[in-house]
Amino acid sequence: MKHQHLFKDYQQGLENGELIGVYCKKCKTFSFHSSLSCSKCGSMDLVGKVSEKSGTLETFTVIRVAAEGLTPPFIVALVRTDSGFHVMGNLEGIDPSSASMDLLGKQVKISSKKVTRDRYSQGVTHCLSFTLDQ
Repeated sequence: MKHQHLFKDYQQGLENGELIGVYCKKCKTFSFHSSLSCSKCGSMDLVGKVSEKSGTLETFTVIRVAAEGLTPPFIVALVRTDSGFHVMGNLEGIDPSSASMDLLGKQVKISSKKVTRDRYSQGVTHCLSFTLDQ
């Protein structure tokens, strides 16, 4: 069985301003990973579906030594979307040197930005970014 939701569809969604997750028609559960079956109920009746673009900051880390081509410091965060699945991206608008545990539980808006991949991956891709919902 061919999966209905591919990385290119996810990237196209981001380019169009949408966050697309994998949705189980049987148990109405969203997930983010590509899978042949629902991790909750085992159904194979999955489709790509547009998700809410808001969520809650669950954890983060400040990257001080980065891979080639990236400029540290920056914050990588894990967010639980309001649709129920987790995504990772960069938390923006916060000085990495002042990031504290007070950020946990804060509401964020989810967006994306175009970034140039490293010299090994090449090309341009969309990556998730988060800003505090003021």
